[in-house]
Amino acid sequence: MSTENLHNKEAIDKLKKLAEKTDIGMLCTRTSGDKHVHAIPMSTQEVDEDGNIWFLFSSESDTYKHLQEDKTVCLLYSDIKNYNFLSIYGGTEISGSKVLIDKYWNKMMEGWFEKGKDDRHIRVLKVIPSEAHYWDNKTNKLVTFFKVAASALSGAKMDIGRQGDLSI
Repeated sequence: MSTENLHNKEAIDKLKKLAEKTDIGMLCTRTSGDKHVHAIPMSTQEVDEDGNIWFLFSSESDTYKHLQEDKTVCLLYSDIKNYNFLSIYGGTEISGSKVLIDKYWNKMMEGWFEKGKDDRHIRVLKVIPSEAHYWDNKTNKLVTFFKVAASALSGAKMDIGRQGDLSI
């Protein structure tokens, strides 16, 4: 796997492609009193033109409570079908904006918020990446397996994808 660090628009485009294709990311938070991180699956609502990642969540959640103490998060995306991975570290902003809730509301959210989009506990979470790293296989798992096996048997180096830092 070769290294290809990306910057600015290229980095945002790669982040957007990987995050939106995978959709579900594991959002990791912690507080000073915890030994371990708290990780929950979150459905990506949007990656905007600046590379910020948007979610809907509840002000009654542990995640919300953790973010009151420490606004930094780690966000991990894993598309195991295609061997694509994305790791993001960043800060957060929380909003109760009805305009943003309307923008990001969809049928899937009804399962999480029984009172619908007027639930007073709905919050919008904006993750603002400060560091990101990707692994992009550019093929699927089966093709990658054969490339790795052929490379091991023949000693020839095969292009199995790219990995690198995303400087946004």
